[in-house]
Amino acid sequence: MKEFHLLLFYGSSIFPECILIFGLFLLLVIDFISDQKKTTWFYFISLTSLVLSTAFLLFQWREEPTISFFGNFQTNNFNKIFRFLILLCSTLCIPLSVEYIQCTEMAVTEFLLFILTATLGGMFLCGANDLTTIFVSLECLSLCSYLLSGYTKRDVRSNEAIMKYLLMGGTSSSILAYGLSWLYGLSGGEIELQEIANGLINTQMYNSPGIWIALLSITVGIAFKLSLVPFHQWTPDVYEGSPTPVVAFISVISKVAASALATRIFDIIFYFSLNEWHLLLEILAILSMILGNLIAITQTSIKRMLAYSSIGQIGYILIGIIDRDSNNGYASMITYMLLYIFMNLGTFACIVLFSLRTGTDNIRDYAGLYMKDPFSALSLSLCLLSLGGIPPLAGFFGKLYLFWCGWQAGSYLLVSIGLFMSVISIYYYLKIIKLLMTERNKEITPYVQNYRLSSSISKNYIEFSMIVCVMASTLLGIVMNPIVAIAQDTLF
Repeated sequence: MKEFHLLLFYGSSIFPECILIFGLFLLLVIDFISDQKKTTWFYFISLTSLVLSTAFLLFQWREEPTISFFGNFQTNNFNKIFRFLILLCSTLCIPLSVEYIQCTEMAVTEFLLFILTATLGGMFLCGANDLTTIFVSLECLSLCSYLLSGYTKRDVRSNEAIMKYLLMGGTSSSILAYGLSWLYGLSGGEIELQEIANGLINTQMYNSPGIWIALLSITVGIAFKLSLVPFHQWTPDVYEGSPTPVVAFISVISKVAASALATRIFDIIFYFSLNEWHLLLEILAILSMILGNLIAITQTSIKRMLAYSSIGQIGYILIGIIDRDSNNGYASMITYMLLYIFMNLGTFACIVLFSLRTGTDNIRDYAGLYMKDPFSALSLSLCLLSLGGIPPLAGFFGKLYLFWCGWQAGSYLLVSIGLFMSVISIYYYLKIIKLLMTERNKEITPYVQNYRLSSSISKNYIEFSMIVCVMASTLLGIVMNPIVAIAQDTLF
């Protein structure tokens, strides 16, 4: 009874998560009692629970910050906006998977359960206020990501992807747990974030060698989740071997959740080690921007190219975290993260459609797609140009604001490297667009020559996500001021 009264008392703070939990149970019940061939209800329940959760989260926006469940969970505008971004990722990713699941004959219920559970883990991670909740939430998100990456069990590449992802992910989680245990000991047995910071002051351990061990271990653990160089080795293989809708999901949700975790841990606990963690993140950002964009040029698989591109993109996002001024740095990071979600998922929507029609992910095989499917070709082109930061698309304004805030904060080296590598990235994006628009018959591969448009209902779901993402990637730059104003209202 005590737990029930506790849930009633604090339930409003996690009501969006409770909606998802109810959706999970409903999926299980309907799967148990209904005909497996009728999958429409499963998608409807999943999307409805995500939309309702998002609506209630937005309804809570102006509420006062609270710490509930005896300090385990914190609710404020900062974690609310990251929880919203995670819900947005899942809502856009589910329509991408409808036709893919039909074509590959994957189990629908388990797939949606993993998606919703990963979403739940990411949302709890954004609001976690103690070390235990942080680690459990992170592992909930990670384990579901591992299972999703190996979901096509008959595919050798998928099996390889899950093994690499699981082994390296388990290692990084162990290193992260090691760093968290150091914080627990150095602070005198505290587990809440602010109490750890206070405990480090009381025990005079905030400048001890142990705090550097904790800082290095936690940085390594988070760097793996963010795919930062040199902890990125899993990313290209997982992107190439995993089902494409799963890659789209992992590519955005892991970055959103890990970015929320990084900002809160570094800003609250390691406030006294500001220069040290700034230096660590600057090195990781520079390596990620340079190596991610340079290696992307050499790739022949579009999924591997996007893997290295995402490594470069997270390098840009780190500029906002390093600036750490909530009215500028964090706001620019949140703004660009929102735009990146639309740009990246729009690109993957086009890739899902093409791979289902042709069975290939080779960049060379996209030659002449405009002749067969102008809508997909134009959509892919717009998303790639927005990722490259070409004006007047939304990606240009996002990068402009991010780099401007970095320059104002004095991160001249980071911004200069970011600008130069953005120009480099335009090259490999334009190389794909050139192939899409070619009209030379000699360059058009048999995959495109035999390309057939489909009028199935499931294709409409993918096109819905594609249209939403393309419009956002193209037009959100026009309404940047309201987005920035909302992002600046995320002090924690």
